[in-house]
Amino acid sequence: MIIALDAMGGDFAPEVTVAGAIEAVSEYDVHVILIGDTDKINARLQDRRYPAERISIVHSTQVAEMDEAPTTVLRKKKDSSIRRAIDLVKNGQADAAVSAGNSGVAMAMSLILLGKTEGIDRPAIATLMPSLSGHFVLIDAGANVDCKPQNLLEFAHMGDAYYRAMSNSPSPRIALLSIGEEDTKGNELTKEAFKLLKATKINFIGNIEGKDVFSGKADVIVCDGFIGNIVLKTSEGLADTIMKMLKFEIANIKTGKLGYLMIKPALRNFKKRTDYDEYGGAPLLGIKGTCIISHGRSSAKAIKHAIRVAAEMSRQHVHENIAATIKEIHQKGQGI
Repeated sequence: MIIALDAMGGDFAPEVTVAGAIEAVSEYDVHVILIGDTDKINARLQDRRYPAERISIVHSTQVAEMDEAPTTVLRKKKDSSIRRAIDLVKNGQADAAVSAGNSGVAMAMSLILLGKTEGIDRPAIATLMPSLSGHFVLIDAGANVDCKPQNLLEFAHMGDAYYRAMSNSPSPRIALLSIGEEDTKGNELTKEAFKLLKATKINFIGNIEGKDVFSGKADVIVCDGFIGNIVLKTSEGLADTIMKMLKFEIANIKTGKLGYLMIKPALRNFKKRTDYDEYGGAPLLGIKGTCIISHGRSSAKAIKHAIRVAAEMSRQHVHENIAATIKEIHQKGQGI
């Protein structure tokens, strides 16, 4: 698998992007194309041990800054590293693109250069998150702030196809995030979406409340991007806060050091399960290709795992499976 990595994207690029690429090619069967300033990239590669034949560089002269509007980058920065990365996917020179840069730009570039999957109105970000039973997919995690019921139906079908491809599950449990389990609970968006989802052939289990999001009751949780992004960011902050609170409380106990040594493995496992770096990035589903969007403050580990996710999605032909699923739905008149 050939992965195009936006080496200049992210708060700590190109240090962490190059380091993440080195870790990825050393552990996985991938080739990474680093796109960005050749001199800066080579300076980070210098004196590092890695399989050199698995890393190549494509020079670009511009960077999409984190605070720039997508329209500005599209119009004025045609040689940005993020655009060049997605261009490589479009031209068949790479199997997938990864960027920890401006997420709005990454989405806009993917839509314009790769195009939407036929039958999909709005692509969505699908984020893998931990639960008591393993993990679940949250969709949409931030691509669409304002949605129609029909969009949530699309998200459900895309999340279903994604989960099946990545987890080998024949019938993922799909739930709609709302303020109550009853079909009469929620706003107009969720109530109308509930009716649409109930009429489909997917394994729709109904509404799920916020308190049950991490319980393992659902494999795919559907919501609009505004709510999804709040859930995502709140979860990240809560996991970090819990770790800090535990350490603080243990430190205030007289036998704290002994207690900490006893529960240290459990704390380590908890941190690993809730650590964003372990998941790497989230795919933008509903486009004709694979693009992984990573957090702006991604570490080298997060970049490594984002590359892993990109390669796995390409191997599993996830976007092709989504296209086939949507086409079949339209042909059978189940309607999106």
